[in-house]
Amino acid sequence: MSANSNLVYPPHLSLAEAVAAVIGGVVAVTAAPLALGAMGFTGTGIAAASIAAKMMSAAAIANGGGVAAGSLVATLQSVGAVGLSTSTNIILGTVGAAVGAMSE
Repeated sequence: MSANSNLVYPPHLSLAEAVAAVIGGVVAVTAAPLALGAMGFTGTGIAAASIAAKMMSAAAIANGGGVAAGSLVATLQSVGAVGLSTSTNIILGTVGAAVGAMSE
């Protein structure tokens, strides 16, 4: 008998752990777009006088007057405009669920 003979496979979640996992997944998927919007990355563009506007200004100055395609600011603006991809939502949900299950 091995030292880990008390481990159950597959691992089973208690009801509380399952509920925490679901809540963690939902929070992760909904929080990312809300956080981007709060920073100023909106569907209509970068909001004036926002954190996003300051990031865009700094990126443009550093890049000689324009924001480089593929840069962090350009990527966040793209996500703010069209939302997260399905695969990104799945990853966020999975990570959020794992964190939620571990927190219980």
